[in-house]
Amino acid sequence: MTQRPYHIDQMISAKAIAARIEDLALEIRKTYKDTDKLFVIGLLRGSFVFIADLVRELDMNVEVDFLETSSYGSGTESSREVKILKDLRGAIEGRDVLVVEDIVDTGYTLKAVLSLLNSRKPRKLETIALLDKPSRREVDLKATWTGFEIPDAFVVGYGIDFAQANRNLPYIGSVVFEDEE
Repeated sequence: MTQRPYHIDQMISAKAIAARIEDLALEIRKTYKDTDKLFVIGLLRGSFVFIADLVRELDMNVEVDFLETSSYGSGTESSREVKILKDLRGAIEGRDVLVVEDIVDTGYTLKAVLSLLNSRKPRKLETIALLDKPSRREVDLKATWTGFEIPDAFVVGYGIDFAQANRNLPYIGSVVFEDEE
């Protein structure tokens, strides 16, 4: 399959992301101030840069694990069918858990993950998303904390990809297909 030509317009700078993560970490530390150890779960692959920066700002005892889900494949539209490709290594029963998501779009992925994790009986289960696209929401769901609300655009950078490209960009950018300009 040949990929359509596109370019990337910067939406959110690396500096703005770093500042927002500092603020979010402060809120999370307050919420979990009484926990012995926060179990932080990153949703792979898009959240890996966000989770790394976030846990460095938390200044508390954390354990990190990952779930890998898939609902996009190599396209730009969610299939709405969420598959768990990699499960957690550790148990979360009775623990304080924070799920780290790159972007909440339709909401299907986060809803499926929360359903799975709630069935494992955590003490507290909260969510944080770097990006939120409320105009695309198809399920009634909102992350506990959100970095940035964005319009309905296909985005890349800061760990988020398009067909496994552009994850390494230090900012969030909007993919603009040249035939749509």
